[in-house]
Amino acid sequence: MLVLLSGVSGAGKDTIKKELIKRIKNVESLPSYTNRNPRSNDIPGVTYNFVTTEEFERMIKDGELYEYSEHHGHYYGTSKKLLNEKISKGKIIVKVNGVENLLKLLKDDVEIVTIFLKVPKEELRKRLEEREDNQSAEEIELRLNRLEYEESKIGMYDYVIKNDNLERTLRIIEEIIKT
Repeated sequence: MLVLLSGVSGAGKDTIKKELIKRIKNVESLPSYTNRNPRSNDIPGVTYNFVTTEEFERMIKDGELYEYSEHHGHYYGTSKKLLNEKISKGKIIVKVNGVENLLKLLKDDVEIVTIFLKVPKEELRKRLEEREDNQSAEEIELRLNRLEYEESKIGMYDYVIKNDNLERTLRIIEEIIKT
């Protein structure tokens, strides 16, 4: 099973993913590849696979990615090799983002559950301002301005969960995964 978590920057995707991995034995992460710089709380190979822009562009050219996109000036993509290895081992894979493309590519071959994490705009602003990576006011506004676009895609998700209470959100997702 592939569980795809989505939502705007600051919606809690990585926090939810980490907690699910801690709580459910067969759940693993599928870290995206990215060319952005690691944040202080990032763990290479766990939160993301960090590569140079040149390496990422080579991966695109060589067809090593199921999908990729550019957000806030950085590439993010899903490795074919890593995803196929985990699926063949029967793991429940939790992946952040890439929903639209992965659904198109894998819907006939893999059980996929899509979850959109919704957060009120003012709560989102607070979370972004309190992040450890000290984003500038301009970066925060850039992320907040993407909220309307992200929410316009809600109709393609199996579940939309208001993520204003971590424990409640985790209980809901655990029930979804276990059924």
